[in-house]
Amino acid sequence: MQTDFINQIEPTPKLLTKKCKFVSFILRIFLQFTSYIVGLLSWYYYDYFIGIALFLLSFLIIGIIRSKLMHSVIPPSQHEYNYNTQGIADWYTARELCIELKEDK
Repeated sequence: MQTDFINQIEPTPKLLTKKCKFVSFILRIFLQFTSYIVGLLSWYYYDYFIGIALFLLSFLIIGIIRSKLMHSVIPPSQHEYNYNTQGIADWYTARELCIELKEDK
């Protein structure tokens, strides 16, 4: 008899209030576009070599932040699945910033 069972995947939490949705949206925009903004601003103010270097550096830093956010809120059994930026922002907002909704139920 085979006893290997597939663990149930916990779905991405739904955000109910406008405040939580707005915070998730701001976090998503931060994670997606900060590297481009840093690169363009440094290119405009300094030089395109510095712009490229700061773009690559900020790309690495945002990747580390994104990974830390993902591993801090997504259940350990689901770490091997790929999540887009919106999924990570929704998980983080639901688990860390909008806790009061869970307590009211």
